[in-house]
Amino acid sequence: MATCDVGTTMIIFSVHHSTTYRYRRPVQLGQHQMLFRPRDSFDQRLLDCTLVVRPEPSEIRWIHDVFGNCLTLVDFAASADILKFETTIRLAHTPENAPDFRIEDYAKEHPFTYHADELPDLEPYLRRHYPDDPSVPAWLTKFVVPGASRPTGHLLMTLNEAIAEGFSYQRRLMRGTQTPAETLALQRGTCRDFALLMMEAARALGFAARFMTGYVYVPDRDGTVRLGGGSTHAWCSIYVPGSGWVEFDPTNGIVGNRDLIRVGVARTPTQAVPLSGSYWGDADDQLGMEVTVNVQTEAEPGSGAPVPSAPTATRTDPARSPQQGR
Repeated sequence: MATCDVGTTMIIFSVHHSTTYRYRRPVQLGQHQMLFRPRDSFDQRLLDCTLVVRPEPSEIRWIHDVFGNCLTLVDFAASADILKFETTIRLAHTPENAPDFRIEDYAKEHPFTYHADELPDLEPYLRRHYPDDPSVPAWLTKFVVPGASRPTGHLLMTLNEAIAEGFSYQRRLMRGTQTPAETLALQRGTCRDFALLMMEAARALGFAARFMTGYVYVPDRDGTVRLGGGSTHAWCSIYVPGSGWVEFDPTNGIVGNRDLIRVGVARTPTQAVPLSGSYWGDADDQLGMEVTVNVQTEAEPGSGAPVPSAPTATRTDPARSPQQGR
């Protein structure tokens, strides 16, 4: 009898995510949309999930969006000068020991064409975000020789490593995601910028690619450096025939699911914002937003305490989870 686990080691993660909005005066709060509930699968299973909102909402409901993500819709009947969301999730995570590129024979060498029966479903993920931008195809000439074939798995890992090693990670307080052209010109960016660059490069090569958002575990107790901790994290997945949707984190050079907690998938970064909402008031009524994210592993046997991934990071960033004044 086969089990659903993909590896031999299961890790229990707990994630505490807090977001606090502050306003100059009490404002009437509009509906807020949250994307925080992890996606259940064979390699990660949600064990517990709690949500605390202050002030008390008038209604909380859950829906599935067009991508199958679980969205939480929160409505308010009150005015407030402080709005706080706190979520705690606990899940069982089974990391892959190594990338498992079991690729169909027809797709082992790049370039290839997806099977006709898959194309209608993959087509939205094949379209480039910036089809008229020549900077990404120009960058790809470093890795792809026109008319020559190359092993598919090796090519994708090369792109992932090229971004991880060739670009500088830098937090940014501005709203939105850089274009791939901007990231290439600056040679720096956030995890969302790197994910979009990897997606655009993959799509330019004929791969289907999706944007992913969630959390990254930062196991600094083992001396491993992970970027993007202390906040929500972003990466991408690419459809490889025979292996399905394979995760690539170009911020950290991760291939596969190790240390990554999937929450949402989408076609574009703008479709996977962790928290968004509105209020009735002036634009300058919002004073800022504080976000803290802490990812921990379950306690070592007999220790009686969880092992922290890193000190909890706190930042004021009105752009991370946009609000709109009305």
